Amino acid sequence: MTESEFNQLADSVFQRIEQAADNAGIDATLNGNVLELELDDGQKIIVNRHVPTQEIWVAAKSGGFHYAWVDGRWFSQRDGSELFGKLTEVTASTDGDALAF
Repeated sequence: MTESEFNQLADSVFQRIEQAADNAGIDATLNGNVLELELDDGQKIIVNRHVPTQEIWVAAKSGGFHYAWVDGRWFSQRDGSELFGKLTEVTASTDGDALAF
């Protein structure tokens, strides 16, 4: 995949995450290649596009995850998780807020 194709896919991912955050009442701030989500309990989740490896990286309290585009979806080679499923999992909080895709 070219860098341009990766950036188009990543733009789509960030837009989808921002829309889900807006729907869930989760604060989302985009600054360049970094999207920061802040939950009501103060927890922060960082999502960034890593152009050199063509991956989407997620940093959360539960750990760091790298997602590559495989067969039309973003998957982690580390734990086999799918990006949007993992974001739903790590944003779930005791007050019920969570991203839904």
